[in-house]
Amino acid sequence: MPESALLDSRVRAGPAAEALSTVDSSASGAEVWQRLGSAGVLREQYRRTTATGLIADPDRLGATLRAVDARGDNGITLSVLVQSASALPILAAGTGPAFEEVIRGDCEVALAATDAAAAGSDLTGLGTEIETDGDTVRLEGAKRWVTTATRAAYFLVLARHRPGRHFSAFTWVLVPADAAGVRVTPAATTLLAGAGTGHVEFAGVRLPASAVLGRTGRGLALFARHMGTERLAGAQWATALTGRVLAETRTALLRREIDGRALWDHDAVRQEFAGCLVRVRSLRALHEALGERVVEDHDTTSAATLKAAVGLTADDVLSSCARWRGADGFADDGLQLVRAEAAVFGIGGGVTELMLGAVADGAEPMLEELRS
Repeated sequence: MPESALLDSRVRAGPAAEALSTVDSSASGAEVWQRLGSAGVLREQYRRTTATGLIADPDRLGATLRAVDARGDNGITLSVLVQSASALPILAAGTGPAFEEVIRGDCEVALAATDAAAAGSDLTGLGTEIETDGDTVRLEGAKRWVTTATRAAYFLVLARHRPGRHFSAFTWVLVPADAAGVRVTPAATTLLAGAGTGHVEFAGVRLPASAVLGRTGRGLALFARHMGTERLAGAQWATALTGRVLAETRTALLRREIDGRALWDHDAVRQEFAGCLVRVRSLRALHEALGERVVEDHDTTSAATLKAAVGLTADDVLSSCARWRGADGFADDGLQLVRAEAAVFGIGGGVTELMLGAVADGAEPMLEELRS
């Protein structure tokens, strides 16, 4: 296989790439989502529906993320990832018209799990609460760093329905963005602008009992069931992003000269570049090998392995590429910005250190598999 084929992660032909081929490069995240939905791409990402939501097709999910990543807007890619891998599968467990509206691309949904009252990874410490009174649910609390918050028509809110940190004390509720008592504030950041990130307050929001998704007390179980798919999707996106940047970087190295020689011709650069390429190819091989385990078997150790691998790969590869671009990397759309935005890989959905802890917890069966 020629070297260019190894490096170039531009999208292979597929429905997602075709759907986005006529979308203007300046299109918003909402417009990208609308096109994917109207073309049927969002629906085709899933192979079946169960009582607890959708089961993703790893190949089709990966193709969608590659197509969106090729547009070069990390915020938009993040918004598509979170909705596709986590929000839509959870939303499918409910009733009412919201799921069909979102999967058709008519509107977007925001996954509001990270709580203002607790650290992001401490879901059992959240302070957002619901209280049921007959046929009415009352919601109080606040969520922060919510992707698509500023443009979503619905919020999927993880809330506490009884005191304590027990696994069964939490429930999902579906909240219309225009409901009385809902207040959205855009996040004060210039990073990942296309994601529509914001903070959301819920003050005395009253909802019908039908707003509860699934059985009361199954919120964390439902979340855990689909979090693995989000971690798989993160590995797929990280592979697409780093592969695309490596291809662009090699072109730049061939053109940039020092002492009359292209940077690409310096052995130290070539060897470091090759090391980056090996790591990205290894990440791709890993998510292709573990994808079915994650979506079909809900293998949490495999999902944690993928998430940890992304955290250990993406920043190092992008840091090398940004360094080779020199001062150009600090341009408004330069690689230093891409590197900063890609830090989400090591934070969102579980920090790398926590994922490594989960991998260590599952070390015995993993070691046994390596010996077989």
